[in-house]
Amino acid sequence: MYKRLSAILFPIATILLIGSLVWGYQENQEKNAILIKAENQYQRAFHDLSYHVDKLHSELGNTLAVHSASTGSHRKGLVNVWRITSEAQNEINQLPLTLLPFNKTEEFLSRISKFSYQTAVRDLTKQPLSDGEVKNLKELYKSSAQISQDLQAVQNKVINNRLRWMDVETALVSEKEPQDNTIIDGFKTVDKKVGEYPELDWGPSVSSMYNKRSVKKLGGTPVTVDEIKTEAARFTGSKNPGAIKVIENGRGTEWASFTAQIQGDQGDSKTLDFTRNGGHLISYADSRTLGPKAVSVKEARAQAESFLKDKGFPDMTPVSYDEYDNSGTFTFVSKEGDVLIYPEKVTVRVGLDNGQVTGMQASDYVYERENREPPAKPKLTVQQARKYLNSDYKEKYHRLSQIENEMSEKVTTYEFGGSINGSDYKIFINAESGIEETIEEIRNTRPAAPSRS
Repeated sequence: MYKRLSAILFPIATILLIGSLVWGYQENQEKNAILIKAENQYQRAFHDLSYHVDKLHSELGNTLAVHSASTGSHRKGLVNVWRITSEAQNEINQLPLTLLPFNKTEEFLSRISKFSYQTAVRDLTKQPLSDGEVKNLKELYKSSAQISQDLQAVQNKVINNRLRWMDVETALVSEKEPQDNTIIDGFKTVDKKVGEYPELDWGPSVSSMYNKRSVKKLGGTPVTVDEIKTEAARFTGSKNPGAIKVIENGRGTEWASFTAQIQGDQGDSKTLDFTRNGGHLISYADSRTLGPKAVSVKEARAQAESFLKDKGFPDMTPVSYDEYDNSGTFTFVSKEGDVLIYPEKVTVRVGLDNGQVTGMQASDYVYERENREPPAKPKLTVQQARKYLNSDYKEKYHRLSQIENEMSEKVTTYEFGGSINGSDYKIFINAESGIEETIEEIRNTRPAAPSRS
């Protein structure tokens, strides 16, 4: 009997063993193929990065080599600098450097990209490169040479020693210290040297992008935990401020703030974030579960407008609407006279099951309100601005709006809502120069359209 069983089971066990070995081999081959593919992608991105940084150095040199009056060559050179820098930034993002301090180099390239783009798009025949901008280009030329040399040194070590980027990824996620890796050490050296470069005057438009908002820049005296509890209770209608849990974030830093949490009876919760200076509310979220859609957009908009007015945000104008998963989100902006102030925006999320507000984001409104720039009076009439539109553009409405353009400048524009080629757009025409500042495609957006004149 045992012989009979073994005669049956032994072939079956043999087949299962062979099958498991084949399966294991295939799994190992697939895993190795994935690792090889990832390694090849990392190697390609790294070598492309080294090439583009070297190319950046050459292009900066070419731009400086031409005559100071050669505005066409300057524009061409700066456009190439912007394109090459953008490619280098993209290649950095493809490398496993998330856990590696390489932020100084990334910011340096970002500033070069923004500087070259903003300089290239302006009319250089009317506003040629200034002495300060030429000085910047010379400094960038020298700095890019150093970065290129350091990256090439790392590249030579990678090639000569057959180093693998997969080992870099493993070393970065490892808890062991110190991290002894040639590639990691090379990138740390590059970033350290970049941090020691002399500070350049990038101009107000570029520098404003890197002026990080902080609560220290807001007006008002610092508030206490008890004051936050009182304000959170007032905002939500809670009858028991003492039960509200308040957490202080970033104590002693420029990002100090408070988060208030209120637990509901049904397992839901409400969360509110306040600035430490002045106790300004910057966000509100209600985690309740949404039911089936039963409220129209018109009813939801009325609820959102009433909510803002009740919570201390008067005279806000809705400019867009998006709907997702039984929730509608309205974007409101403030208004000065007949000009919409787009930088001062508040978004309100409404549950379309019963129309109750489930969230609000007001950080832009709070920060921009402190630094409001009165909108400039338009020099063009609406009829003159309309001439700068495409002749096929079918206008549906127009209004005055203040926006922040690509130069990080706040400008007064004529906002024309309309359609062309089967799609809806907002086109913002500079009310002084007639330049098309920006164009936005409208998707599931319902702007409030004033009467047409």
